[in-house]
Amino acid sequence: MSRSDRAPRQRSRQAALQTLYARDFADPEQVGSDAAIEALFERVAQNFDLPAGARDFALALVRGTAAELAQIDALLAANAINWKISRMAAVDRNVLRLGIYELTRTDTPVSVILDEAIQLARRFGAESSAGFVNGVLDAIAKQVRAPLVRTRAPDEEGGRESGQGVV
Repeated sequence: MSRSDRAPRQRSRQAALQTLYARDFADPEQVGSDAAIEALFERVAQNFDLPAGARDFALALVRGTAAELAQIDALLAANAINWKISRMAAVDRNVLRLGIYELTRTDTPVSVILDEAIQLARRFGAESSAGFVNGVLDAIAKQVRAPLVRTRAPDEEGGRESGQGVV
């Protein structure tokens, strides 16, 4: 996928992140319903040039993350060693929530999810955010996604396939 093909999805994730960030600072009673989440998304999305498909993707990310927040936060808490969710920087917390939602509820490749989350953390977070996000999401990805099976043609030196050790 070329860089220009990814741009709408990158903007989708940025809009989703900014919506989730705004949700964190809103009155919980005002953003507790689906309609309230959508209204918040619409206010944030006005600042982005999102084609229809990218807009739909961003809204799906926001809706899904908000709907699954308890499960996402449980997974986050279990993997963010020595960190309470409430003490995390708001940007880091919401980049992680978005990444966890994608890892657990979409078929987006792990490498894409990690790359996009790291880019969001670099752009909107603190200096240490990218490393923190990478470490936590990588640990979660190893739990929730089946490991990739890598095979290749037998070696020229004895017919071993990739992944088989030499005894």
